[in-house]
Amino acid sequence: MHNKVFQPDRREPRSLSQVHRRRQVKNGVMRHSSKWRLKMNRLTKLILFGAALAASVAHAQDPKDIPQKSGVTPTDLIVRGVDGTANLDFTVIDVKYEPGGVNRRHFHPAAVTFYVVSGTPVFQQEGKEPITLKPGDSLLVPAGTTHSHWNPSKTEGVRWLEFIVAEKGKGRSIRKP
Repeated sequence: MHNKVFQPDRREPRSLSQVHRRRQVKNGVMRHSSKWRLKMNRLTKLILFGAALAASVAHAQDPKDIPQKSGVTPTDLIVRGVDGTANLDFTVIDVKYEPGGVNRRHFHPAAVTFYVVSGTPVFQQEGKEPITLKPGDSLLVPAGTTHSHWNPSKTEGVRWLEFIVAEKGKGRSIRKP
């Protein structure tokens, strides 16, 4: 004769699969099947990924909080009135880019000519492919052209000169978000 132990809080399993699905308690620790653990591991990873994604979105910076220039140092070499005019300035700016330096999307109300002194900067006009410049290259950017430029090098700096003829006080760049 077979003696059964009465367990009021558990039903007897009806099939072997029910036995495998049922959680077991051994030495106070709950044991689960390997399939169940795999599903829970995937679910945990999914929940952690979702939490990380939500955190990154919550901490995303407003574009206005990101500096227009990073690793860029402009120095005015010449700022003077244009002879024979009442309201035009001629400006020459010596611009140095540290490795990885960037000047994000902006435009100039006046045309600007860039002359590369050293390094290999990248210039990109909005809607066009980026172009890499080299020392001795010059580039004319028409007034109002939205563009950005940066130094892709991790070790070498960039230096170029900007030449601008504009109405007094209107030759500098204007940020575009």
